[in-house]
Amino acid sequence: MRRIVLAHALVHALVLVLIPPPVAAEVVVASRTIRPQAIIAATDVALRSGDMPGAAAALAEVVGREARIAIYAGRPVMRADTGPPAVVERNQLVVMHYVTASLTISADGRALGRAAIGERVRVMNLDSRATVLGTVRPDGSITVSPQEHPG
Repeated sequence: MRRIVLAHALVHALVLVLIPPPVAAEVVVASRTIRPQAIIAATDVALRSGDMPGAAAALAEVVGREARIAIYAGRPVMRADTGPPAVVERNQLVVMHYVTASLTISADGRALGRAAIGERVRVMNLDSRATVLGTVRPDGSITVSPQEHPG
């Protein structure tokens, strides 16, 4: 009986030594106040132990992204509070491409908001003053389709 108890104690001790304890969850917090529209750098954020639903859990989730709101020092960085960097700024002159199956028309326009690649933005045609809705392309131009006119 004593051997069984000693063997059990030895197995228990080995399990405690060989299997590491569970790792505590981590969240990304701001190291300093990050202003809206600022691109988040690695020096702006740090990992702290804790768990918060919706908060970024890895630095790679936020570094290089744009802050959508002010993020205060010591506060968790929520995923929804960051986004891809804007490539089109409000009032920026842009080229609009009206695209249908067999026709492409290009015209100059003025962006009426900020937007990142793939996001939608309202644009005013400089010639007709008409406002249309389009999607930002990687080169900063805007694709407008027949179904993308604002209502």
